[in-house]
Amino acid sequence: MGEIRALCISEKRGTAKQATDRAFFITEYGIDGDAHAGDWHRQVSLLGLGEIEDFRARGADVAFGAFGENVVAEGFRFKELPVGTRLRVGQVFFEITQIGKKCHSHCEIFHRVGDCIMPREGVFARVLHGGWVTVGDTLEITTEKIPLDAAVITASDKGSRGEREDASGAAIREILTAEGYEVAGYSIMPDEREELEREMRLWSDRGVGLILTTGGTGFSVRDVTPEATRAVIDREAPGIAEAMRALSMKVTPRAMLSRATAGLRKRSLIVNLPGSEKAVRECLGFI
Repeated sequence: MGEIRALCISEKRGTAKQATDRAFFITEYGIDGDAHAGDWHRQVSLLGLGEIEDFRARGADVAFGAFGENVVAEGFRFKELPVGTRLRVGQVFFEITQIGKKCHSHCEIFHRVGDCIMPREGVFARVLHGGWVTVGDTLEITTEKIPLDAAVITASDKGSRGEREDASGAAIREILTAEGYEVAGYSIMPDEREELEREMRLWSDRGVGLILTTGGTGFSVRDVTPEATRAVIDREAPGIAEAMRALSMKVTPRAMLSRATAGLRKRSLIVNLPGSEKAVRECLGFI
């Protein structure tokens, strides 16, 4: 078990990173705002405090982030951990993917002091589950299962104005929690397409695996949730909505009036659910 001593970010590769007190890690991406984040195996770099202090003891005045490391932790010599080791900081999970690296072009610190410990002492990891990390947090090796996460978006003009209780949104959160999901976000939005699109993108960009909407799937001119969903998804998953409609038809023929859709954006599955609590419970039971 160890402690996070520094978190560092840079906007450009090949330069020293700047220390920050807090950073947001995005699932399967890396640190929000960091140049090395992306859909690859070296999303985050980690370096032990002991290795940095040994380097400083040789007379080099280096700040945290000078070696291009994202995370500095006390209590670990990371290169001794095998590839595949999982680490946890609060709700954030890392998996080590590479030990050290070969430098093809020397970084800023090498040109300044003639050496860089990152290639031989540092390790790289991908983010299995994202969230906030703060300097001082505890870092530990873990074998725990990666938590499932979800966000709930209620589309309701009256609900957004506080004129109607959001029973359907509450039901979704209750069911998700019972199924072992962590509800990472919940919002009540007016039936405005641009606002709904923005909220879906927000949670998708944060790496949330499941985004469930409720409301706005009918024939009213204000019902725009399916249109907002189609605008943000990369690929449709029509079978989900088709299954909900087909099974709901056995309960009520009015299910044919649902325009709900479903699809994938990046690593997020977005599913439209009906607006009533009863229908929400039925549809979640079907899928």
